[in-house]
Amino acid sequence: MILDKIESLLAEVKEMKASNAEEIEALRLKYLSKKGEINAVMADFRNVPADQKKEVGMKINELKQTALERLNALRDAIETSEDGDQGLDLTRTAYPIKLGTRHPLTIVKNEIIDIFSRMGFVLADGPEAEDDLHVFTKMNFAADHPARDMQDTFFIEQNPNDVTKNILLRSHTSSVQARVMETSQPPIRIICPGRVYRNEAITARAHCFFHQIEGLYIDKNVSFTDLKQVLLTFAREMFGADTKIRLRPSYFPFTEPSAEMDISCHICGGKGCGFCKHTGWVEILGCGMVDPNVLELCGIDSKVYTGYAFGLGVERITNLKYQVSDLRMFSENDVRFLEEFEGAK
Repeated sequence: MILDKIESLLAEVKEMKASNAEEIEALRLKYLSKKGEINAVMADFRNVPADQKKEVGMKINELKQTALERLNALRDAIETSEDGDQGLDLTRTAYPIKLGTRHPLTIVKNEIIDIFSRMGFVLADGPEAEDDLHVFTKMNFAADHPARDMQDTFFIEQNPNDVTKNILLRSHTSSVQARVMETSQPPIRIICPGRVYRNEAITARAHCFFHQIEGLYIDKNVSFTDLKQVLLTFAREMFGADTKIRLRPSYFPFTEPSAEMDISCHICGGKGCGFCKHTGWVEILGCGMVDPNVLELCGIDSKVYTGYAFGLGVERITNLKYQVSDLRMFSENDVRFLEEFEGAK
């Protein structure tokens, strides 16, 4: 009878299954604990006839060993399964993951930088949270200039006794030019790409932040002719060899004389279309000769050195290059829009 009992338990032990640690522990208690099935069989061993003790003893040992091995195997299987799940992130994008592309603003910014780099300009960078001294004062802005008003500028800290100590989000990258001029002596030939901020209503044509690239060249005998030729070279590299430019007189506090630069519409070839409002021309940047006051405020002798500066919006150039109708699309991260630039270089 005891041998039949052992064989029955052996068959049960070999078929043991468990899906977690709690179920394994329940099986251990059922078969291997002090009150378990195997210990009960071992307690009956004393009633086995002497001539059968060897055979029954070997069967009991086989049963116990089989139970231990099966429980250990179940534990190993559970642990392996749990280890394999540790790196599983259920929030991760499902495979296959599509390769992305550069943002259109990055594509155009890099192209602009490449063009000016080939003309000898080097990159310069500065903080986005700036002081009034570098954003406005050293750029020849009057203390009561409207650009300092809350309507135009994002202020972080304001000093009622000294406006030059106000902390603000830079409204142009001219602050980088000021920092370079006060720490370097000519010749200086830099371009300053970066994000800028202005307190404007967000529409299809404007945003509270955008990207600029400003350029500065200071040396002896720098003329407006030099500026015109650099900008003509840039326009033809950017928009095509047949591109024409025109310079219209304008005003900026930091340059004198100053100009707005237009390019011939690359869509209609200057004949006139809806894109250029039937004028044949599209405005792309502002420029001019560096005002002598700016040079002096930054520690450069204006009697020895002259220079020119220019500034353009990356979004503006991108709009012209790819005919994007809504400026907000650049910052909405709509994948459908971004996928349109997969073939751009």
